[in-house]
Amino acid sequence: MDQETAIGALSALANAHRLDVFRRLVKAGPGGQVAGELAQAAGLAPPVLSFHLKELEHAGLIVSKREGRFVRYALNVSQMRGLIGFLTEDCCEGLPELCGAILQRRSETSCC
Repeated sequence: MDQETAIGALSALANAHRLDVFRRLVKAGPGGQVAGELAQAAGLAPPVLSFHLKELEHAGLIVSKREGRFVRYALNVSQMRGLIGFLTEDCCEGLPELCGAILQRRSETSCC
């Protein structure tokens, strides 16, 4: 991931509602959730949720898929991993073993 893409992703996550929705989709796993479920769980009106989902999708952090009259949103796993990799690329000045336990635990408990 390049710096410009990382900045876009971090900017999208720099909002309480978007961060909450993103974390809900991380928790939901590859199956994601339909917009109505997300709106109810996040306590957001559908138009407000739609705005935030559009920002997350524009940043490449989530993907959408139409299912009849519903839209299902899911985590873009490769983009999330790319962002995590970008943020930890030069961990501890070339001594990744110092960060390794943290990164290892995250990958073991990750849904993806």
